[in-house]
Amino acid sequence: MSRDGQHWYVSFLVDDGHATPGQHPAPNSAVGVDRGVAVAVACSDGTMRDRQFRTPGETRRHRVLQQKLARQARGSTNRKKTLVALRQVKRRERDRRHDFVSWTANRLATRHALVAVEDLRTRNMTRSAKGTIDAPGSKVKQKAGLNRSVLDKGWHKLQLALENVARYRGTRIVKVPAAYTSQRCSVCRRVDPESRESQARFRCTACGHAENADVNAAKNVLRGCRKIS
Repeated sequence: MSRDGQHWYVSFLVDDGHATPGQHPAPNSAVGVDRGVAVAVACSDGTMRDRQFRTPGETRRHRVLQQKLARQARGSTNRKKTLVALRQVKRRERDRRHDFVSWTANRLATRHALVAVEDLRTRNMTRSAKGTIDAPGSKVKQKAGLNRSVLDKGWHKLQLALENVARYRGTRIVKVPAAYTSQRCSVCRRVDPESRESQARFRCTACGHAENADVNAAKNVLRGCRKIS
């Protein structure tokens, strides 16, 4: 039993009788996946998937409602109405994110027998950088912005969705160490932070190979998976 604003939900756990297939329909297919903040999902085959979870109008409305909430007295009827309106905006955003990760996970697991993803600890990655009074954090605003982007793109939700769909498709999900996947050239294997020109652009300082930075990282993830296998 759970509650979301004025709505109550009841969840049931049932055995649907489905067993994991012994073999995937496309047994030799594999894809590497990189989760990013510029684009939610980039694949080693060049496919990129993304979606806007909150419209510009909803963003403005959410900001106005937050400002309105700050001026209202705690416990007042008007404050409760404003909270309901805020939850409605957030609920639509969550529903779109859930739809996106479910749709993406279904496509990846249905089309590929092996899906390689970075082994990311998103809970640790999205911790606050504020620190304490005695030991204050550094670049707090930048870290907070990154945290919001990671959570907004649904990195952890995508991984859970992939693992769920994999049980029905016979897909193997492999987690690959994330170190240097965004700094390594997928062609010559040279690692150099300077090769990552921007959030979206990669140009190898050694061989000159250039492509989308997230696609380059996805290729490195897939290569890393094959080494593990």
